Amino acid sequence: MPEGHVIHRLAGEHDELFGGRPVRASSPQGRFAEGAALIDGRVLDEAQAHGKHLFLGFGEHWLHVHLGLYGTYAFGAGEPPEPVGQVRLRMVGDTGYADLRGPTACELLTPAEKAAVHARLGPDPLRPGDAGDAAWWRISRSGSTIAALLLDQKVLAGVGNVYRAEVLFRLGISPHRPGRALSRPEWDAIWADLAALMRDGVAAGRIDTVRPEHTPEAMGRPPRVDDHGGEVYVYRRSDRPCLVCGTPVRTEELAARNLFWCPRCQRA
Repeated sequence: MPEGHVIHRLAGEHDELFGGRPVRASSPQGRFAEGAALIDGRVLDEAQAHGKHLFLGFGEHWLHVHLGLYGTYAFGAGEPPEPVGQVRLRMVGDTGYADLRGPTACELLTPAEKAAVHARLGPDPLRPGDAGDAAWWRISRSGSTIAALLLDQKVLAGVGNVYRAEVLFRLGISPHRPGRALSRPEWDAIWADLAALMRDGVAAGRIDTVRPEHTPEAMGRPPRVDDHGGEVYVYRRSDRPCLVCGTPVRTEELAARNLFWCPRCQRA
């Protein structure tokens, strides 16, 4: 599932391609035909992201998209070709188009319904005006592990498995530590590091978390080859040497997700 930086990047791409201009909307697949007809010809007023949720504002209508596990966006320049595959929503502007396939959610919301979605989500490190205080309030009172809490979108919005594993490694925090055993300075460091890493992810379009001294060039090692892209410390590096101490990276299943950590750098 795409992490929050991808959704913020998508919001920017929609704003750049369609913002302030009328949009032609259709549902080649047919499953969103009624909704597409309601926004067809309307101006895209603004694009927003909150965690893994994308919101596109068309007057009194808000298009809400959640990509889920299988949703994808494809952008193109000029007039679009004939639709290929199950295109749930096609948006066409003066200079290009966007095709949405396979989302978990593609729906029109009223402003009140949109507000209800926001109310269910925790603060987003990339969202203007959000701060980590509300997340800290919940984390500091919880006996659940910090690894589980970071993936709970009601606690913190936008963080997925990659950022979860990497920020805990970078700060030397055991993923098995209960939230209530975390100090406020430790939480503030997590929030700040997530914000910086995710901003970099928006700009680069991929997740890079290693510090300059641990890049392939600095260490004389081969670059990482993975469909997620980017250089990381522990994510999907099970049984491989830690880039810092050489201890084999460990993995286990936690809440149906794979957890990665270094048992030496992240002592309990």
